[in-house]
Amino acid sequence: MVSTITAGIAPGVALLSYFYLKDKYEAEPLSLVAKVFFLGALLVFPIMFIHYVLTAENIIPGPIFESFLSVGFLEEFFKWFIVYYTVYRHQEFNEPYDGIVYSTAVSLGFASAENILYLLANGVEFALSRALLPVSSHALFGVMMGYYIGKAKFTKDFRLWLLFLSIMVPALLHGGYTYILLTIKNWFFPITIYMVILWFIGIRKTKLANYLSDQFYKNRPNKEKPFISH
Repeated sequence: MVSTITAGIAPGVALLSYFYLKDKYEAEPLSLVAKVFFLGALLVFPIMFIHYVLTAENIIPGPIFESFLSVGFLEEFFKWFIVYYTVYRHQEFNEPYDGIVYSTAVSLGFASAENILYLLANGVEFALSRALLPVSSHALFGVMMGYYIGKAKFTKDFRLWLLFLSIMVPALLHGGYTYILLTIKNWFFPITIYMVILWFIGIRKTKLANYLSDQFYKNRPNKEKPFISH
């Protein structure tokens, strides 16, 4: 069991470390990042219950609604809720890139808990494929969320629109990912292409978020040089 749990959590921790170390300035407190990661992991259980109820009661009429509503929107909304009400107004959320750190933390906490449960039920031999697909995709949905929520906090213009995008962009991308898996029998090739596109967009959003942080520190009224952590 220990090896299964380790295999389940390792990809999430590795990916979170990658995005954490991409922060060019003041590194976020590990205690706060761990807290958000843990809250994301706890999300698995209420969401599993909601999925069970929706399925048992035949509330979701087809794969489109299942993919984009009961999976994409439901999961991403609750992740967003944790980020918004836990760290959005926190003093440590003090530059645009921090949105990506905390959003990937909650997403990868969720993905890691989900991954552990899957591997316990189906076997550790699925660890590699799970790391490359579900865990990685959750990380990238978190990047999309974090880019927009970080931009929203540090802009005066279109803040509500950016907060809306911070929910809807990852929800739609998550829904598209799920729809491919539910509706295409031989899904390996299309999902691989989808993941390549997600990684391309995710890396670009990461660079853009760091650029926004650069501009934030450059233009802020207090001109002291920020601490560069990496």
